[in-house]
Amino acid sequence: MLVLGSGLLLAQLLSAAINLAERDRLLLAAGGMRQAQRIADVVKLLDPLGSAERERIVAVLNVPPLVVVLADAPAPSRAADDATPRAASFAAMLLASLGEPREIRVEPAAGFERPWPPGAGHRHMMGAGPGGLPRGMGPPGPILRAQVQLRDGRWARFESELPSSSSTLPWRLALTLAVLLVAVLVLSYVAVRWVTRPLHVLAGAAEALGRDIHRPPLAEEGPLEIRQAARAFNTMQGRLVRFIEDRTRIFAAMSHDLKTPITRMRLRADLLDDDELRHRFESDLKEMEAMVTHTLEFMRGMGGQEARQDVDVMALLESLQSDNEAMGRSVTVQGQAAAPYPARVSLLKRCLGNLIDNAVLYGERATVQVEDSSPSLTLRVLDEGPGIPPSELEKVFEPFYRLEQSRSRETGGTGLGLAIARNIAHMHGGDIVLRNRPVKGLEAVLTLPRPS
Repeated sequence: MLVLGSGLLLAQLLSAAINLAERDRLLLAAGGMRQAQRIADVVKLLDPLGSAERERIVAVLNVPPLVVVLADAPAPSRAADDATPRAASFAAMLLASLGEPREIRVEPAAGFERPWPPGAGHRHMMGAGPGGLPRGMGPPGPILRAQVQLRDGRWARFESELPSSSSTLPWRLALTLAVLLVAVLVLSYVAVRWVTRPLHVLAGAAEALGRDIHRPPLAEEGPLEIRQAARAFNTMQGRLVRFIEDRTRIFAAMSHDLKTPITRMRLRADLLDDDELRHRFESDLKEMEAMVTHTLEFMRGMGGQEARQDVDVMALLESLQSDNEAMGRSVTVQGQAAAPYPARVSLLKRCLGNLIDNAVLYGERATVQVEDSSPSLTLRVLDEGPGIPPSELEKVFEPFYRLEQSRSRETGGTGLGLAIARNIAHMHGGDIVLRNRPVKGLEAVLTLPRPS
């Protein structure tokens, strides 16, 4: 809009400058021709008269912006430059108005003092505007001295004020340009908003797609280009959904196929007589089964199609608290959710469960703080463990990444708990951030935006 407004302003200023220049040229030509014709009429009137009659006529004709003086000889030139373009142009107009060859002299009247107020002659000819100012006239124009020889040899000298050129932009024209500029800018703004509105919708859909791969498709309406873009977007969304679903089915099939040989191996391990060897086999098989199960959960979390519904967050937390207390774990819930949150119940429960499990596993006890506001629902899971090195705070969200390589799978897990939790948070348009507490422990902050 800034570029458009600047371009329109520049174009209007150039147009106004050209218009004023042409207007000045026409006004100057018309004013000069009018004065030349008036002088020619006076000369024709004086030619046949005697001296006494001429004096009486001259006294009557001395009306601004024209002064007439009779003399026996031409006045000496007082101009610094007798051949100014305007004087030459006026001389040509005067000869044309006289209609016959005459000896004339036209020059700028340097040092001539106006016997009338500036612009009075033009008010006399054109009428005064508001406040006594001449309509359409600028500052006082130049004075030219035109001397014409009469037929009896005497000279008639005329001091004539010509119209001046406009030095400023007329206020009416300035107001017209301002109104036109504002109108064009307003209409342009409305047109641009109308044209770009589908683009804003498309941008919002792209943002929402990152939170919910199963969001409703875009309406394919509007101009041809917008319909094509919406159709391409819907096609892309469909391909992404099919890709995730296909990958989920593949992992589910792999999980099913792997569980069968794992079960056979566990049965065969029971037949081993060596207790230590049997224990190692069972530990490895348990680890493999946990990895398969958690991987399948991770993939299901990415492609889950569970419908959203209003969830009582406090009831969900109390359920998780009760389950953990039944296993001898300490979980405390603080705060209150102001209203239900629209979520996929099983996925949100798994997300919170993973965060609480992680806090209890490394920090002995977990404290869940609930903060609810209009823009978002925030749940903080705090523990009293050793924390995480700052350089590892983001890496722990990577699938299969384990903070301490020395830990066994039994104590350190498979490295998918936090990855699954963040993936679920992203599906709800939120995020999970880890930060070390000032004194001791880790804080996991789950932020879920509330629909506007």
